[in-house]
Amino acid sequence: MRLTIFGASGGTGTCLVEQALAAGHEVTAVVRDPARLAVPPGEHLHAVTAAVLDPDSMAPALTGADAVLTAIGPHGTGPTTIIYDSVTNIITAMDKAGPKRLMMVSGSITTDAGESPYMRYLIKPVARRTFLRHVCADMRRGEDAVRASDLDWTIMRPPGLTSKPASGRYRTAVDTNLPHGFTIARADLAACMLTLISDPATVHKHVAIAN
Repeated sequence: MRLTIFGASGGTGTCLVEQALAAGHEVTAVVRDPARLAVPPGEHLHAVTAAVLDPDSMAPALTGADAVLTAIGPHGTGPTTIIYDSVTNIITAMDKAGPKRLMMVSGSITTDAGESPYMRYLIKPVARRTFLRHVCADMRRGEDAVRASDLDWTIMRPPGLTSKPASGRYRTAVDTNLPHGFTIARADLAACMLTLISDPATVHKHVAIAN
């Protein structure tokens, strides 16, 4: 498949690029600075410099793509609109360029579905009022934009992300969070996303994942 990956130089994006190439996909990595890519561009990896706040600059990266994956997220926990702003412009650019399949990384903090009373009534409300309030608000707005689009979308909702190696052992759930789902390795998240790209059962669904 021909995949376009946004946030390709970040932690999850790097895993997506590496694993997509290993699986034989043709990858276009959208970055602000190609020098930050962990994998140098080559025969099957093309780097496109584009501003995610400028939909017109994304056209070369989206033309002919079979699927678009975005792993763009905030750095830190301060005020941010990067998820909403980027995904809104990605949707606009996709509408113009033609691709229909979109996978977006959000977070399990956005919903209480499937959570234990301990998480639902204590841990998550505290997190949303304090250190994750800006991140959660941005994720929720980004999800709203994706759901309102005409694209074949899937929203991934991981918990805390780690840099551990891929275990190949992870749990998933559709439209509900996972009990005791506290962390997931970025490498496992990437592997799951690549597996689900061509799965019609996940279109217009939210997929929780955890180790």
